[in-house]
Amino acid sequence: MSNEILSLTITVALAFIGYLATYLNSLRLSKRREQLDLLDKRIKEFYGPLYVSSEVGKIAYETLLEKLGKKAVFDPDFPPTEEELIEWRVWSKSVFFPLNEFREKLILENAYLIREEKMPDCLLRFVTHVSAYKAILAKWELGDFSENTPALDFPVELVEYSASSYRELKAEQLKLIGKSK
Repeated sequence: MSNEILSLTITVALAFIGYLATYLNSLRLSKRREQLDLLDKRIKEFYGPLYVSSEVGKIAYETLLEKLGKKAVFDPDFPPTEEELIEWRVWSKSVFFPLNEFREKLILENAYLIREEKMPDCLLRFVTHVSAYKAILAKWELGDFSENTPALDFPVELVEYSASSYRELKAEQLKLIGKSK
């Protein structure tokens, strides 16, 4: 084999290897970009707002308990007084329910962004809880105060789910952009 053919073969092989390396690197970067875009969307459009609104709801509830001087509004050993029930209804209508409606809409409109393959139970129970509360609020509007809470309690694990999911996604996002290990 002549030196010219050998030189040409090596040149073509190196060009092909260079092209292949560039192509594979481009695929890797494209996949990383897609992962980052999905993470960004999940954080911005679902888990971030879910986390913040859940924390605000938790803090608001703790504030109400502090104001009432109680550990729970509906403690069977210490049932609420009529004044406490009025306070509960005001907070429910003006603070808790707007937050719940926001989270319900977030879940219903952005369910495709959920990380898990199967819808988490706490999200389904939360939407069901909010739906039941709508009936109670409608009764309140009619002057019927026979019910103060729905049969299905607020799923407290929603707060932990939203916090842990948000933290995990942020850590993954920071890792992908090279700001964390």
